[in-house]
Amino acid sequence: QVQLVESGGGLVQAGGSLRLSCAASGSIASITAMGWYRQAPGEQRELVAAIISSEHTNYADSVKGRFTISRDDAKNTVYLQMNSLKPEDTAVYYCNADVTYYSSMSYHTGEYWGQGTQVTVSS
Repeated sequence: QVQLVESGGGLVQAGGSLRLSCAASGSIASITAMGWYRQAPGEQRELVAAIISSEHTNYADSVKGRFTISRDDAKNTVYLQMNSLKPEDTAVYYCNADVTYYSSMSYHTGEYWGQGTQVTVSS
């Protein structure tokens, strides 16, 4: 009933920038928290940034001051602006959202993940 589709990954040199987007679609009534996670080879998936509103955001210490998360509720979309990228930022980035959707004449809430987008930062 709900899909998250990421875009914007790619290859960039150290010091460069990328902007990730994640659009949610389906019979969505509302979205509370949205976030970005990443997983490097051989590592556990970790939280990069999360947002409930522009006043309520959370960042991993490793990206504070370099990454900015934002959302457009009219488009059910969350963004991650990544500046001053480092080789250690290389990972698959996943979008996550807590979604309330309408199905079978009632509302349901679930946590959804995107398929992931590769970000590679060369030194």
